[in-house]
Amino acid sequence: MKKIIATGLTLMLLTACNDEPATVTKEAGTVDHPKENTDSKESSGKKEMENHEDKSEPEKTEDVVQEPEYKINENNWSIEPIAGQNAKVVLLTIDDAPDKHALNMAEDLKAVNAPAIFFVNGHFLDTPEEKEVLKKIYDMGFMIGNHTYSHSSLPDLSPEEQKEEIVSVNELVESITGERPKFFRAPFGQNTDYSRQVAAEEKMALMNWTFGYDWNKEYQTKEAITDIMVNSPYLNNGANLLMHDRTWTSEALTDIVKGLREKGYETLDPTKIKTP
Repeated sequence: MKKIIATGLTLMLLTACNDEPATVTKEAGTVDHPKENTDSKESSGKKEMENHEDKSEPEKTEDVVQEPEYKINENNWSIEPIAGQNAKVVLLTIDDAPDKHALNMAEDLKAVNAPAIFFVNGHFLDTPEEKEVLKKIYDMGFMIGNHTYSHSSLPDLSPEEQKEEIVSVNELVESITGERPKFFRAPFGQNTDYSRQVAAEEKMALMNWTFGYDWNKEYQTKEAITDIMVNSPYLNNGANLLMHDRTWTSEALTDIVKGLREKGYETLDPTKIKTP
């Protein structure tokens, strides 16, 4: 009988040795059999998913290009609609900036939501303070145009000097604002064949003006410049209005915008004008 019992015990022990090892838990009398490591598989799966996502190319977003709505008529420098847009518009432009009043002028225009182009001279951008003024004007949403470095008469300069007058301002403005000018206005409206070529190479549209008066002594008061800018015989659809960074023009600017709007004119956003 003892032999039979002993033989049975031996067989049980041999059978247990062939099974997977068991783990005893802290709770007495319970036995946990080894489980498949699902955490490891899940982690591996997540890594595979992440690797797959990392390898996939990011979605490309295309910049929305605004189609131009207006163009410059180089026969009279007026602004014309391209395809049925409002024709009763005027373009505000400020030359010789930023001298003494450009920032105040920009703030006044911003207050009445009137867009404009500020045509700058490089010799007004020599100091950090002047550069900061230009940056503020640009950050308010105004376009910056090129009016040459020293406001010299281009026909009196050599081709090399003309190029330096124009390109140096583009580089200077870009270093301040991050954007090169899209419009070029020659001093005194005097372009040359070569300045036209340089402007085209720099992808700038040429721009002169329809009328302006603030350099004439008879219009150098707030009242006089307001009256002539609003009631000029040359005021018509698409008129390109020339003004300067001057005391009397700065004082009159809000009234000029108000008077033009009372006549039904929209102050045109220059970003809507076609450029090269």
